[in-house]
Amino acid sequence: MTQVFAHRGYSAAFSENTMTSFIEAEKTGCDGLEMDVQLTKDGEVVVIHDEKVDRTTSGTGFVKDFTYKELRNLNANKMGVKKEPIPSLEELLEWLQSNKLICNIEFKNGIIRYEGMEEKVIELVRKYGLTDRIVFSSFNHYSIVHSFRHAPEIETAPLYSEGLYMPWIYAQSIRAGGIHPKYTVAPDEIIKQAMENGIAVRPYTVNKDADMLRLFKVGCTAFITDDPIKALRIRKQFEKRP
Repeated sequence: MTQVFAHRGYSAAFSENTMTSFIEAEKTGCDGLEMDVQLTKDGEVVVIHDEKVDRTTSGTGFVKDFTYKELRNLNANKMGVKKEPIPSLEELLEWLQSNKLICNIEFKNGIIRYEGMEEKVIELVRKYGLTDRIVFSSFNHYSIVHSFRHAPEIETAPLYSEGLYMPWIYAQSIRAGGIHPKYTVAPDEIIKQAMENGIAVRPYTVNKDADMLRLFKVGCTAFITDDPIKALRIRKQFEKRP
């Protein structure tokens, strides 16, 4: 069964990468979450997508220039009335202990290097005993190789947005257990061959009915979507087919 991962939580209906977004995603019955991490000025791991806080919060400036305390004062809820802080990774991992969700943690270190972020994240994941439910991904493939060397027990998956020749060979060469391609560069044949070679395939960000249906038909490992409710509805319809 193709798993459904909620992209930055249930981001179609709630402010992305907030605890509300993650909690509401879990209520939908989805299989997993996808979220992004960066470091504050004082070295705290926080859950936020952009390098700058401008788009998703009430503040302006780079995440790296705020202390954790300063960052927590910003409002990350742009789709509701209630003020909501940017979550710390620790807060999210603690909550994950209360459910069975898989969690894809994306290292947002393609533009800003964030020295030592991987080690901090690994330490927290181990602290909460979640190593078997976490997948590390990044567009910075050096980062996931670095993670694998420090924590071979945690699955890694390179993110990529353009066609990659025989991506399962590449994944095997960097000891990754999965690949996370943009859905447009993951044709059926590539998905099938990667999975036949023991590599999980979880395309992003899949929001159209036809694209979801294609991935259910091919039996893809999982896909990442803004709208888990829609994805689960389509999966149910697909499973009922004769």
